[in-house]
Amino acid sequence: MATETVGTPASLASGNTKVYRNFIDGEWVESSTGETFEDRNPADTREVVAIFQKSGKDDVNAAVEAARLAFERWRLVPAPRRAEIVFLAAEMLAERKEEYSRDMTREMGKVIKETRGDTQEAIDTAYYMAGEGRRMFGPTTPSELPNKFAMAVRHPLGVCGMITPWNFPMAIPSWKLLPAIVCGNTCVIKPAQDTPLSTFNLVRALVDAGLPKGVINIVTGFGASVGGPLTEHPEVRAISLTGSTAVGRTVGVTAAKSFKHCSLELGGKNPMIVLDDANLDLAIEGGLWGGFGTTGQRCTATSRIIVQKGVYREFVDRYVARAKKLKIGNGLDETVDVGPAINEAQLKTDLSYVDIGRDEGAKLACGGNRLDKGDYQYGFFMEPTVFIDVDSKMRIAQEEIFGPVVSILPCDGLEDAIEIANGVEYGLSSSLYTRDVNKAFAAMRDLYAGITYINAPTIGAEVHLPFGGTKATGNGHREGGIGAIDFYTEWKSVYIDYSDKLQRAQIDRPE
Repeated sequence: MATETVGTPASLASGNTKVYRNFIDGEWVESSTGETFEDRNPADTREVVAIFQKSGKDDVNAAVEAARLAFERWRLVPAPRRAEIVFLAAEMLAERKEEYSRDMTREMGKVIKETRGDTQEAIDTAYYMAGEGRRMFGPTTPSELPNKFAMAVRHPLGVCGMITPWNFPMAIPSWKLLPAIVCGNTCVIKPAQDTPLSTFNLVRALVDAGLPKGVINIVTGFGASVGGPLTEHPEVRAISLTGSTAVGRTVGVTAAKSFKHCSLELGGKNPMIVLDDANLDLAIEGGLWGGFGTTGQRCTATSRIIVQKGVYREFVDRYVARAKKLKIGNGLDETVDVGPAINEAQLKTDLSYVDIGRDEGAKLACGGNRLDKGDYQYGFFMEPTVFIDVDSKMRIAQEEIFGPVVSILPCDGLEDAIEIANGVEYGLSSSLYTRDVNKAFAAMRDLYAGITYINAPTIGAEVHLPFGGTKATGNGHREGGIGAIDFYTEWKSVYIDYSDKLQRAQIDRPE
């Protein structure tokens, strides 16, 4: 398919700050409101990374209409041809990996080694979904009647709306956009207002790879003015949201009114269980990475560590000592372990849970303070924080914090640990450290979560397996792997009767 030429996505404002436009019907256009907002570096808020359009309902309507018209053409492009564009985009993303990763660290804050992983996840997703363009299999099955053939095929849904979060600003948009377009759908995406640049970089690679106009459209802005109209739009046939449980409830109810397909990937309060026979060195490494990677700003973050009493004190002492040594700072510094919170509001939430934990009687073993002196004064930095001797009913052990706050809870054994692990409203990720294969398989059976790791922390999902959770974590759909193909397609059963006579199923049974 020939590459379509489009204009540059950005122009320069005063001070050489780039101003990005919406991407609608293959053109980079200003919003109907005429308003913009700033994308600032959370490690140094003096830096304006870029300026984006503060869009409204009219922009959503224009984007949906462009996607609706493009769908009539795109759905007829053979799936392997659609997938070739995605494969070429993967090659381009690989070439631009360092540039896009540095952009991501500047706008999101997480350390550069993690943003390289985020970009790599988009690359991996693109390669995987490109392969699915030749694997959109459906069943063929014998008919119950003679001279009759039966099969089922996948069909695209139409226009799909995506609302994506700020913590994985390229990986998560790739989870949504790439399977959707390989399946033959067209898309309108609203990236998180804190991190829109990474979504633009992803889509730019697709456009440069030859994606036709209107197949993907970007509208930037805020939830009420963009996300709401997108969810309500009658021409949008599917909504995929990754966000908070509160927003998920609103989106789910709105989508249900017009029978939209709706995928909700929401919160988590993920447990890591450490038994007496665990490799403690490995468990401590995993708990630090799971708890403080991405500054704890992952839905899969290891926010609860449940430790058997025989090794509890040793684990706590060693874990806290290591947490105190983590280096905090600007993520572009290759030696930094923990970056900033995404914004002031999130930092205030993190700090408020320190007060909650203290009030509940948990023991603050380290951290708990904002860092605002010297190099930290212009960013949203907080010390890695560990509460110990936490009771499972405390709010800090029940509620998603989404920051660098870890609670450590004692347990009597595996059964007690699993009861504690399952005793929250979420069920996204879980983990067990043990050398006992019998206990490992029991935990794999009994932990009520969408993901379970053995001898690894609660983070580290791979793109070719389903990603999602149970209970308040979502509504049952999965991203990644074949789960994404399932969401972005509908089944059509097809019957071909070549008997040249009327045959009535369940009635005209051969004797």
